[in-house]
Amino acid sequence: MSCLSTLLLLSFLAFASFSSAEISSQVGICYGQLGNNLPVPTKSIDLIKGLKAKIVKIYDANPQILKALKNTDLQVSVMVPNELINNISTNQTLADQWVKTNVVPLYPDTMIHYLLVGNEILSNPLNTTWFNLVPAIRKIRYSVKKFGLGKIKVGTPLAIDMLESSFPPSNGTFRSDISEKVMIPLLHFLNRTKSFLFIDVYPYFAWAVQPTVINLDYALLQSKNITVTDPGSGLTYTNLLDQMIDAVYFAMKRVGYSDVRLFIAETGWPNAGGVDQIGANIYNAATYNRNVIKKFTAKPVVGTPAKPGVVVPTLLFALYNENQKPGPGTERHFGLLYPNGTNIYGIDFSGKTPTSEYEPLPRPRNNEPYKGKVWCVVGRKANVTELGESLAYACGQGNRTCDEIRPGGKCYKPDSLVLHANYAFSSYWAQFKSSGGTCYFNGLTIPTKRDPSYGFCKFPSVTL
Repeated sequence: MSCLSTLLLLSFLAFASFSSAEISSQVGICYGQLGNNLPVPTKSIDLIKGLKAKIVKIYDANPQILKALKNTDLQVSVMVPNELINNISTNQTLADQWVKTNVVPLYPDTMIHYLLVGNEILSNPLNTTWFNLVPAIRKIRYSVKKFGLGKIKVGTPLAIDMLESSFPPSNGTFRSDISEKVMIPLLHFLNRTKSFLFIDVYPYFAWAVQPTVINLDYALLQSKNITVTDPGSGLTYTNLLDQMIDAVYFAMKRVGYSDVRLFIAETGWPNAGGVDQIGANIYNAATYNRNVIKKFTAKPVVGTPAKPGVVVPTLLFALYNENQKPGPGTERHFGLLYPNGTNIYGIDFSGKTPTSEYEPLPRPRNNEPYKGKVWCVVGRKANVTELGESLAYACGQGNRTCDEIRPGGKCYKPDSLVLHANYAFSSYWAQFKSSGGTCYFNGLTIPTKRDPSYGFCKFPSVTL
């Protein structure tokens, strides 16, 4: 073989190796930081290595985390915060500055492969950021190339609510308010730069809304004999996740971009939640996440019914239970690990550990909707100031929410801040749940089945 032939062969093999590595089956972890009790980054990275994850996604460009990832074999995804999108969209200098400050000093020792611009922007109410998203992405991409970082893929993660129709999957359609002005320009960019459409896909939420319509095992990727046939495409589905992914594929095809690759930027299942949150338990969370790993690390590659054999890189949400995440209780219970670093349940991102080798899981106790009365009470230690502020908010919504805890009311005595807050939170929830009111109050409260009423003091309740 001539020297030229040898060089050409070596070049081809190197290219093939790089291309294969870029799109090989791999599962990673979302490393959120919304907790005040989480381990330091160096400890967290050691824990991620122990899980055998291949990719780490963070929701900013935290320099401590990125330094802890230096000289590891973990691929990394960083994020431009939502609040910078509008300014970056019209200011190339600002885009250059962000990339120069947050990426250039760490690359390639920290293997930053993905740079995401914003997080679920199109799930927010209509605002100018929607239409500034793609211009900001273009400017960040220009900066990435300018600094010689062209291998980094640039995109933005979108929630499944970007679709206005998703069932059957062949009817997948982008929302009319974003299709022409956001999605088509975005897909054009992703197609041109060979990047991914990053999507956040949660079968849990789809199932929890219709638990009597969607079979739980079908949502958990655990179904043995349940199938759903799409009448439009004739494709047969054995799990809900494939349905949701293919709905996005069909939506892209509908606007002329069937070849853009997908990347699941978030998926997962909560390990706990409020009494009003069905199916959030350790058994289901372990089952779903283990099955996701099994599906996306399978060899040969499985793909989906619409795209068999096509790799979909996937990230599980999340590394930890994060106690400062806003929203219902499930939001603080998507972790694979407790904040002290111990496993909530056994899991192996390589997909090589048989289920039989894991410790037995606790039996699920909330796979059926709870029916009965629920109250909203203080659920954690809180200082007087934050409890007082939340109490004042609940009582300030009018409609005589707190009459019974005022002097002379049936619940005024004992004059206890916590007892008064429990009454106010329960009364607020009972009155405003139907119009969107929640039992949250900045993370201070939890729903409970235990009636906090006492003596002549009867607490209002919500009936599920």
